[in-house]
Amino acid sequence: MNRTLYSALWWVAMPAVLGRLWWRGRKEPGYRAHWGERLALDGPAPGDRPTIMVHAVSVGETRAAEPVVDALLAAYPDCRILLTHMTPTGRATGKSLFAHHGERVVQSYLPYDTGAMTRRFLRRHRPRACILMETEVWPNLIHACKQLAVPIVLANARLSEKSLKRGRKAGAVMLEAARGFTLVAAQTELDAERIRSLGAPNVVVTGSVKFDVTPPPAALEKGDWLRSRIRSGGPERPVFLCASTREGEEALILDAWQRMPDKPSGALLALVPRHPQRFDEVAELVAARGFTLARRSRLDLDHGVDGADVLLGDSMGEMFAYYAACDCAYIGGSLLPLGGQNLIEACALGKPVLVGEHTFNFLDATNEAVGDGAALRVPDAEALVAAAVRLLGDVAARVAMGEKALAFARRHRGATLRTVELVQRHIR
Repeated sequence: MNRTLYSALWWVAMPAVLGRLWWRGRKEPGYRAHWGERLALDGPAPGDRPTIMVHAVSVGETRAAEPVVDALLAAYPDCRILLTHMTPTGRATGKSLFAHHGERVVQSYLPYDTGAMTRRFLRRHRPRACILMETEVWPNLIHACKQLAVPIVLANARLSEKSLKRGRKAGAVMLEAARGFTLVAAQTELDAERIRSLGAPNVVVTGSVKFDVTPPPAALEKGDWLRSRIRSGGPERPVFLCASTREGEEALILDAWQRMPDKPSGALLALVPRHPQRFDEVAELVAARGFTLARRSRLDLDHGVDGADVLLGDSMGEMFAYYAACDCAYIGGSLLPLGGQNLIEACALGKPVLVGEHTFNFLDATNEAVGDGAALRVPDAEALVAAAVRLLGDVAARVAMGEKALAFARRHRGATLRTVELVQRHIR
């Protein structure tokens, strides 16, 4: 497939793409907002400052972009950041993370990669550079940047073997896009090798910037507050957090938790679904099993968690607080073949980490954490809950594993500095 065919397919698919946005907006109204930005018809004003564009598609990429954005603002005090997204949750996360920067960080949806929309967007904002986070490859955006002499960087880049195969199947359009990058800052040597095999000319291993994300003091204070709500009116309760869970996982975990004998007295199961549109669905799963439920969104009004069996984390932007409040954490998306999620934030807070077998989206970091004793891999939900119960009941083992997690996270810091130093060589 060449780029002309790729662009034509975008136009043919556009009615279905917009229809899907409207459909998803039933449960998540944010999908029905800012359509003009998605079509490059409106958006933030160009502004007086030079612009550096950073594209972070959703929540994970936006959180990973935090140290990069902060470092760019420090390195280029005359510039502003145009932070683009594709999902409402990514946009909301960016608003929460960067509100303190005021007008130096503005947000928009990235227009669909039709060619015409992309060119209109770039001519409107005229960025000094375009930085894409992790796995984002937009052939028309890359081509337009090259035509306009805008350096384009793939930062914190990762490419699994599965994604590499898909890229090769896409044919000429993906190979042309890979050759169009000015710079690729890869997380690992394996990622770098796979990206080079697509033809990218300037690939450097910098490590993962996610190790440089630090918990803000306000998040730690919120974690202390959550912990106080959990133990309100009673003794300390051990907390098993299941973070960023995906559809199908909560039922498995709840069933295993229900069957598990000899749980520590007062043990609390905390579930934080990855997608907010599933909060009510997960609440129904909890109620169907006869568990009593407390919802994070109501803790400000209620006395606290009290005697609830399960805490539902139905809030956005508080993952660090949930990690701070727990005793051990499962990282979701890994019990089922969904690829897993980032375990670095939990490790950075010195929490013992549990993962399933399906971690192909974060394979290198997860394997290293397991090898270091910072994380434990389990085959299924029964083994997951059993491992969590053992850790909740063994303070010494929990502390030792948490120390290894903290050491693992600290050892890999510095990718942001390496990445920004490379970027500075290419931005005029």
